[in-house]
Amino acid sequence: MLRNSILALTLALSLFSCQQQPQQTTATTQTSASDATTAQATASEFYYPEEGDNWERRNPEELGLDPAKLQAAVEWAKTQETQQIEKDFSTQAEIFGRPLGPLPATRANTNGIILKDGYIVAEWGDTKAVDPTYSVAKSFLSTILGLTLDKGMIQSINDPVARYVNDGGYASAQNSKVTWEHHARQTSEWQGELWGKKDDFVGKEEYGRGERKPRELQEPGTFYEYNDTRINRFALSLLRVWEKPLPEVLEDEIMDPIDASETWRWVPYQNSIATVNGKQMPSVSGGTRWGGGLWISARDEARFGYLFLRNGRWEDKQLISEEWVKQATTARGPVGPDYGYLWWLNTSGEAWPDAPKTSYAALGAGQNTVWVDPEHDIVIVWRWHNGNQNELFKRVLEAVK
Repeated sequence: MLRNSILALTLALSLFSCQQQPQQTTATTQTSASDATTAQATASEFYYPEEGDNWERRNPEELGLDPAKLQAAVEWAKTQETQQIEKDFSTQAEIFGRPLGPLPATRANTNGIILKDGYIVAEWGDTKAVDPTYSVAKSFLSTILGLTLDKGMIQSINDPVARYVNDGGYASAQNSKVTWEHHARQTSEWQGELWGKKDDFVGKEEYGRGERKPRELQEPGTFYEYNDTRINRFALSLLRVWEKPLPEVLEDEIMDPIDASETWRWVPYQNSIATVNGKQMPSVSGGTRWGGGLWISARDEARFGYLFLRNGRWEDKQLISEEWVKQATTARGPVGPDYGYLWWLNTSGEAWPDAPKTSYAALGAGQNTVWVDPEHDIVIVWRWHNGNQNELFKRVLEAVK
């Protein structure tokens, strides 16, 4: 099981480097037979893939797609191998700075999968390859935040994190103002050091091409900055609230219910071990900038994207609230780009000019893309490409009759 793998990995990394949660309360304590029947009827309107490889394929034409145009889009995508990340990850330190966690010996070539109405209509490359997905992991962290709110473990996303986490990380005047929403929007301006990496990203050795010039810190909530140290602080804070490793939370609440494979794993840094209630637990990262991160297949990412396309429901179970899915994928205000709660948006139409403004994506270096288009009931996972997502979206949408 994944949990045993996590425990073994945690112990190994520790050597290298040196209750059930309350359910959300509702006004109604019991579900009536009619409510259950309604939920079942709603779920039955949609197709959900079974466990493993029992994922039904459909001829694109059956689902209103032009087969020739769709195939042309796929053939084009096959030519777009990434130039950013070498297959052996040999340029990782040059790009991102001194690593803290492991990396695989190699990665797959560009690969992808396209779902229409939940059915597979196109697939190319090795979509079962388990590779780091870089900052796509941030959208998984966002989902854990949503679960935390759904279960009432956090009362409001606008609450200061310091109200729930008392480990010194939010004791300063600056950090005491940071809310959960600030973290989720990358506007926290949290100041400090975590796992040996500072928030300011100053220094080429530590941050590679991602190093930054010094600047004045702003008030939390007023300045957007894509910052992995702050996201890693966010992940540690969620760990302290849940009091169990976040990979276990993800497995129990999301990945097992959507019948994901057992091949994915969320790899911590070699030094990212926190003490929670006297126990050592791995604290995971929101990406693979410094190694580690979420290692997962395109097929499992497609299931995750499809869960969001279905507004958090999988068959007859609402795994994450529809309200959270809406909030996480809606523009939150004037600060920052088209960005929800750790999901990239197209609200202005600037990100993907040829795609619906209602579409959104989890994005990571490399490039790694999980794109959700509610308007056309499409999910596209595209990995290890050169970053021109709009061109693929455009070509696929041209196949919609």
